[in-house]
Amino acid sequence: MERAPDLFDAIVMAEERYRGEGYREGYAEGGRVGLSEGRRHGVSRGAGVGSEIGCYRGFAFTWKCLLSESTAEKDSKKRRMLDSFLGMMQKFPYADPTYAQLHEDLDRIRGKFKQVCSLLGVQPNFQVSPGSSTLSF
Repeated sequence: MERAPDLFDAIVMAEERYRGEGYREGYAEGGRVGLSEGRRHGVSRGAGVGSEIGCYRGFAFTWKCLLSESTAEKDSKKRRMLDSFLGMMQKFPYADPTYAQLHEDLDRIRGKFKQVCSLLGVQPNFQVSPGSSTLSF
């Protein structure tokens, strides 16, 4: 014969049961919210990196065009440095966010940009604000 559920047991164990249910519901909701916030943050950071590299590429292509007509030896060194800089950006893994050395490669590109600016005699002025970042010369 089956026993009837103990009324006092249900009352005593209610706190434990509700705590468990609340934990499971909170964990599931946190996973959904975390995924959405993570995706939004990733898109924002990715757009910032893309914008930065796009600025560097535009800078390099512009200077390469400006120096293309010159035959001076010092300008050929500048063109080689610009070609090296453009090559680094060409190899950058834009489409692979899981690339293990993404930050290291980005730091190398930033360092090469500083070298190129020094060689060209250009002083970049970085101004980063919460809404946007600008680069002026």
